[in-house]
Amino acid sequence: MNARAREINELLVKIYNNIMTYEEVSMQVAEYKDLSITEIHTIKAIGVLGQTSMSDVANKLGITHGTLTIAINRLVRKGYVIRNRIEQDRRVVVIELSEKGKGAYNLHEKFHQDIGRVAVKNLDEQSETLLIKALGKLDKFFARMITNQRSKETNDD
Repeated sequence: MNARAREINELLVKIYNNIMTYEEVSMQVAEYKDLSITEIHTIKAIGVLGQTSMSDVANKLGITHGTLTIAINRLVRKGYVIRNRIEQDRRVVVIELSEKGKGAYNLHEKFHQDIGRVAVKNLDEQSETLLIKALGKLDKFFARMITNQRSKETNDD
């Protein structure tokens, strides 16, 4: 790896770690201290989807139904998620955020807005455009890597 690639790698790792730490710290207000980062991301997925099925949330998060069931049980117990059966078909269960869950979702959304605002705070328009292009390319690269890895895992089975 050349010096530039090494420097980019180090910056990406630092940025990733700093974002994860900042995310954790930003959610540590008294009311939401009992949430893990994984639970916050589950709340976000439900918040984006609204009243939804377990399968839709599992698909959005890229996890199994069983893994999500464990997370939802914890979030129901903590008061962040409500689980309901559909009257027309009692076998169908939908989940949605409680008022407490909506509060956590809104706080997490503010965190993401703050990141975007901070990222461009001291940039001129040309630098913002370059940053958007570079991040877009990185996003596409990682999306391809994920797709390739998943298809490789599927083919190995």
